[in-house]
Amino acid sequence: MAVICLKKILQVCAIDRSVESLLFPLIEKLMGEGYEVHTACSDTGRFDVLTAKGLTLKSIPIKRKIDPISNLVTIGALYRLMKREKYDVVHVHTPIAAVLGRVAARLARVPHVIYTAHGYFFHEGMSKSTYQMYYTLEKWFARHMTDYLLLQSREDYELSVKDSFSSQTERILHIGNGVDLTERFHPRHVTREKVKSIKASLGLRDEQVVITYVGRMVSEKGIFELLEAFRKLAGEFPRLRLLLVGDVSSSERDQRGQDFVGLCRQHPQIILAGFRTDIPELMAASDIFVLPSHREGLPRSIIEAMAMAKPIVATNIRGCREEVRDGVNGFLVEPKQVCPLYVALKKLVVDSRLREAFGQNSRSIALEHFDERTVLAKQAALFAQLTGQLREERGQEKGGSGEDWTRREHSSFP
Repeated sequence: MAVICLKKILQVCAIDRSVESLLFPLIEKLMGEGYEVHTACSDTGRFDVLTAKGLTLKSIPIKRKIDPISNLVTIGALYRLMKREKYDVVHVHTPIAAVLGRVAARLARVPHVIYTAHGYFFHEGMSKSTYQMYYTLEKWFARHMTDYLLLQSREDYELSVKDSFSSQTERILHIGNGVDLTERFHPRHVTREKVKSIKASLGLRDEQVVITYVGRMVSEKGIFELLEAFRKLAGEFPRLRLLLVGDVSSSERDQRGQDFVGLCRQHPQIILAGFRTDIPELMAASDIFVLPSHREGLPRSIIEAMAMAKPIVATNIRGCREEVRDGVNGFLVEPKQVCPLYVALKKLVVDSRLREAFGQNSRSIALEHFDERTVLAKQAALFAQLTGQLREERGQEKGGSGEDWTRREHSSFP
């Protein structure tokens, strides 16, 4: 029996597509536990879809780059929203939105401010000076503008603890990442008829080997290296296809994706699927998943592919190497390098047995480490502690526990 006490939470991120692809399960979980949840973000065309699913959205223009005038306007809009609605918790996501949201929350004197770092903006591929600049900013905002710091990546968590990103270590929490492994992302739940239909709609045939990429069309995702590696492979394997899922958002700082899309349209073996929500079905119609990013947190797209029993080729960077075990469920290659990417993909293209073995290992690893229920239960426990909105029988819920999780050891994955 739930305690009848409606608490209000504001989720803040840059765009509505992040709500749809990253935050929807958490929002749905919190709403199910009796919270009133609002989400502030830019409207890029998905507001109607999300509203139809029961979400309460607040349209706040948030640029995904440093732009002093625009950023100040955003802070002002968020501040007014927070003062008017009197939220109990503000939970911020994505780099720029997280900074602006925390400034507004502090000005509005919101009782609790949480930041989930889906992947720190600084990373090992940056120059030393650029790395230090972003590192310093992240650390300052974590220490002075954040009550609880949630990390998806184990490496980010360990760095945050070691370098004291909070004066109270117990407020730095490792939550991991995950997907729905039992229903949505389960190979058995996508029928052969559905796979056949998806392939037909994309112009794919059964004898073709399909390499799939899902993500933003920006250079930091390694898309240009992928294109060069694929061009070389395509010359050797006429039945090979590259399926690109995603598009170029006008809100991106990097608009070189427009050039990339233009180049891909000229290649007969590349399929541009655009923005899609039927990811499990697309994964089921694929043979190999690739993510050659330069920077990641703990990428959900790899977990989705693993859940659908696919072999992975990814870069040896933070996040990706927490999901991909080189030689077990895929291959890790050095970022920004075309030749190693080509070699790794070719190994899987020519060996169907290796693809099958790696795919089964991917599913097993996902089941062991990347169950969405565990990730959501950890966050729900924190919100319950902060707001006092507790359920009497939380210990009997799937993936949950009656313990005060924030007082336990926070790094739950071996």
